[in-house]
Amino acid sequence: MRKKIKIKKYICENHKIMYQELLLREIRRKIGNKSLNDEIANILNISYDASHRRTSLKAKFSFEEGLILAKYYQISLNQLITSDQQIMVQKTSVVNETSDLQSFFQNTLSIFENLPLSDEMTIYYSAKDIPFFYTLSDTLLSRFKIYVWMNLLNAKQVFIPFLQFSPPYFESNTQQLKKKYEAQNIVELWNDRTISSILQQILFYYETGLLQKNEGEIILKELKELIEYIEQKTENDPKFHLYENELMHLSNDIFFHHPQQSLFALPANMFGYILITDPKTCNETRNYFEHQIKNSKSLTTSGNRDRKIFFNTMYEQIENLKQKLQ
Repeated sequence: MRKKIKIKKYICENHKIMYQELLLREIRRKIGNKSLNDEIANILNISYDASHRRTSLKAKFSFEEGLILAKYYQISLNQLITSDQQIMVQKTSVVNETSDLQSFFQNTLSIFENLPLSDEMTIYYSAKDIPFFYTLSDTLLSRFKIYVWMNLLNAKQVFIPFLQFSPPYFESNTQQLKKKYEAQNIVELWNDRTISSILQQILFYYETGLLQKNEGEIILKELKELIEYIEQKTENDPKFHLYENELMHLSNDIFFHHPQQSLFALPANMFGYILITDPKTCNETRNYFEHQIKNSKSLTTSGNRDRKIFFNTMYEQIENLKQKLQ
């Protein structure tokens, strides 16, 4: 029995050392040529000798010390205890009603605040639908998108006319979120079906009598203005890169890539994401996006003809729906 206890204790001690080695390895990677002992001593407010005992694995970090270091260097502890077959993930809070949107937008904003935003950050977006960052504005289009989302999430499916729908005010959070997104290096993958869902939604609610003709026309006008804005960004914004992907189904996946820390946001439902920071998974995700890009047409670097053909296809879809509302 004593022998079994000793073996178990030995295994536990080895795991602690292994996790400490992994944490130290990540810190070394982040600090570059700086002194590891000095860094640890300053952050934990301990002596140089005490720091050296920990970096040489003669002493173990306490639980609190490990958390302090992980938070300071923005290291996910999840990545220290995962394997090739198993990873740990987080998920965003559930949105069941319009009042929950405030926390969703705030949580999404905190994702940006917790990432090392810089010129090295690139955000990849597989746009099955128009990226929701663009519809975070004080427009009828934005209000309609929230109206649709709430109806789709409503388990009781009790619809009210769009005219009677009034979402809560969260303009400050959404504007910050939109600005932070558009300030990054952006790579978006679209196809001619990216606007199909919003057009189908307008038609559905118009035909059911929940959306009035004049409201639908205003939403279509604002949608056209948004597409014109995207077209201008494609031509003039050096940090924005738009690709047309005709070969693969797009998925609304969002990937935040940074050499120090990446994040993969995988849609779980209408307003929910599974958040993955596992380095191996993030590296595989980046490779997958790069593979999609190789099979896509760059609308940023291609000639005016290809770009005009792509955007004119969307303008025609908008105009065709506008005629149906007559």
